[in-house]
Amino acid sequence: LKHFDDHKEVQNIDLMILADFCRNCLAKWYMAAGEEQSVEIDYDQARKAVYGMPYSEWKEKHQLKATPQQLEAFEAKQK
Repeated sequence: LKHFDDHKEVQNIDLMILADFCRNCLAKWYMAAGEEQSVEIDYDQARKAVYGMPYSEWKEKHQLKATPQQLEAFEAKQK
């Protein structure tokens, strides 16, 4: 998580293209791990743990609109 926090310039779509997962995926895995340990955590709490702030705030500050090249690469990866 520290690595992702240190590299906010890396967009989620780039992570999906490169590694088939993104910060939101990490939040879902975090939430599932909590459930396995009988720890109640909802998706918003999990995303706050992953993003280091509420998702809406992170999105406003750091998320850029996907470029045509990113969208093309993402779609190609899905096939």
